[in-house]
Amino acid sequence: MSIARDVAIIILAVESIVIGVLLSILVIQVIRLVRMLRHEVLPILNSTQETVSTVRGTASFVSDHMVQPVVRVASYTAGARQAVSTLFGGRKRNGRETGKKEA
Repeated sequence: MSIARDVAIIILAVESIVIGVLLSILVIQVIRLVRMLRHEVLPILNSTQETVSTVRGTASFVSDHMVQPVVRVASYTAGARQAVSTLFGGRKRNGRETGKKEA
């Protein structure tokens, strides 16, 4: 019985040493991961934020100087076309031409 006890104590001691070594390796890997996140990922995130800010500014500029004037001209053109159509009797609102009979 004492031999089984001694063998169990030795097995538990070896197991504790192995678990301790593996736990130390795990802690070292977590420390390396944190360093990598600080030194590699954070600069990438900062660069991405700068890029997004630049794109947002570019989109705002294009909207102010290109899209809004084009929309304004298109709306004036549509209004003028509708006015001419109303004054000179073009198509009706529902898409049927004037003078055609319904079937």
